[in-house]
Amino acid sequence: MGAVTDASRPVDGQSERSAALRSYGGVDGDERIARRRIALMDAALDLLGADGGGSVTVRGVCRASGLNPRYFYESFDSVEALVAATFDRVVDEISDSALAGFGAGDDIDDKVAGAVGAIVDIIDDDRRKGRLLFSPKLLSPTIADKRSESTALFAMLTVDTASNALAKQVSPEAIGAAQFEVGGLARLLSAWLDGDVALGRDEVVALSVRLMMSLVDAVAG
Repeated sequence: MGAVTDASRPVDGQSERSAALRSYGGVDGDERIARRRIALMDAALDLLGADGGGSVTVRGVCRASGLNPRYFYESFDSVEALVAATFDRVVDEISDSALAGFGAGDDIDDKVAGAVGAIVDIIDDDRRKGRLLFSPKLLSPTIADKRSESTALFAMLTVDTASNALAKQVSPEAIGAAQFEVGGLARLLSAWLDGDVALGRDEVVALSVRLMMSLVDAVAG
């Protein structure tokens, strides 16, 4: 009698080994990579957001994350790429929360208060994120570039949301005023995080809203 083969069973151990690589402990390979990537960004945030700021090296971030360099280069080709990804992750969190806070408001004052309150809550709950975004002690070229990008992003979000909320067209003055607002808010929050502005959470939100609303006509065109 000839041998009966099951087409679904591997002829040798190669497919079984490949399957083991893809899934280990119930977690597939892509998810393991994603978890290691997050762990590396968390470690970078710990180092960058430390009180007084800190430098990031491959060795340092691997030690802090408990991963070896092989896993670092699995996700990032350089320290600069890790820092950029860590910054973008925080910006995404803040922009999503700010937009949600803005959208929940009943009128323009409530909307601005909701957006600013969401930003303040994030950086107050996790001071590392505020230092990464605003601290003048972090002066790497990568962070400088990322801050410039995020300022432009938040300025355009300010213009778009305010003009839509007030049903007015965007003007060049609106774009300039939005840049002014975002830069001023960033400086105020940086000083607040450093303890140079002796205000509570609600007070710094209220002050920010008053200052931003003083420019709302210009922002909305």
